[in-house]
Amino acid sequence: LAGEVGDYVVFARQAKDQQDWYLGALTDENARQIKVKLGFLDPNKRYQAQIYRDGAKADWKTNPYDYVIETKEVSAKDSLTLALASSGGTAIRFKAL
Repeated sequence: LAGEVGDYVVFARQAKDQQDWYLGALTDENARQIKVKLGFLDPNKRYQAQIYRDGAKADWKTNPYDYVIETKEVSAKDSLTLALASSGGTAIRFKAL
């Protein structure tokens, strides 16, 4: 979905023979924010986004285990802003409702 070689990557994949989608994002040593459009989701469905993301004080050297788990309802019309900590990432399961 987005990326720069050697800097960061955002990818999505649908579960085989299921309606659920998975999104992963990773960054290098530079923290960054990435806006991701959810247009890959089925436009006729709503999804529960189960988000596993870096916490506000996450840092790969000093605080690697600071993370947040949250949920929100989304659709293909929405976008998410991913805040990736230094050498951090985000994982999201989009469960069809």
